[in-house]
Amino acid sequence: MASAVAGDLNDLAIFTAVVEAGGFTAAAERLGLTKAKVSVAVRRLETALGVSLLTRTTRRVVPTEAGRRLQARCAPLLAGMADAMEQVSGEHAAIGGTLKIAAPIDHTVQRLATLVAEFGRLHPRLRINLCASDHILDMVAEGVDLSIRVGWLRDSTQRAVRLGEFEQWVVAAPSYLRAHGMPQTPQDLVGHEWIALSLLPAPLTWTFTAAGSGTAETVRLASRLHTDSPAALRALLEAGAGVSVMETLGIGDAVARGRLQRLLPGWTLPRGGVYAVTPPGRHPSASVRAFLAFYRERLGLA
Repeated sequence: MASAVAGDLNDLAIFTAVVEAGGFTAAAERLGLTKAKVSVAVRRLETALGVSLLTRTTRRVVPTEAGRRLQARCAPLLAGMADAMEQVSGEHAAIGGTLKIAAPIDHTVQRLATLVAEFGRLHPRLRINLCASDHILDMVAEGVDLSIRVGWLRDSTQRAVRLGEFEQWVVAAPSYLRAHGMPQTPQDLVGHEWIALSLLPAPLTWTFTAAGSGTAETVRLASRLHTDSPAALRALLEAGAGVSVMETLGIGDAVARGRLQRLLPGWTLPRGGVYAVTPPGRHPSASVRAFLAFYRERLGLA
């Protein structure tokens, strides 16, 4: 009887992973199993319960009504069991399994990749999948365990922890400024070549605040150049193509080396945040918690 219960629990855990990942392949990758084993476990659970739990479509696997009820009841219990076992084994036990991290390309290249490499050396049993993308991924469908977001979270219902913050600066290359002059006020930007980052919800409208008086001034700009990549934006700026706003995490080195120059230092723009986002419906794993503690220590954000 005990072995049967253990088998049912394993099948329940696999079924829950399929629902969370949205498919057999993604669940198999997350669990480190073959797709065939995942499929067999779900069929075995359906047979034991006498109901159909999943509907297979051409694009996605979705739970039936019975499957949704079962997953809603079991997911918190399974997460609680996993947490209890991790606490008993100790937070400093060897971390294994798979950890999938998603982050913006610029942040990945400039900071995160180095930290992931170091974290991987500290935990040789852990497999790490680092996904760099400037577009927000569906964490459940893509099997992402941890997403690092830089900027502003649009969905207030997300499970997110604010890790730090950054400033935004208006910048341009010295070569551009020699040819076009130095703007003295936010309104002067209207006469300059503006490069728009199309990832932003309003890349041509900026509200500046005077450092001393707190006076706010909104500027609406026009642009001939657009890009959807912060890395491409920085390259365009360094090539002298125009003026734009970038977050200080991505341009600190370029400014320090003189490749870019900060403009309008007497005016500030809204600060952004660096967030750790975890999937809804389940508790962060030991590997996620360990990486976040490591990340905070190494990153040195305010």
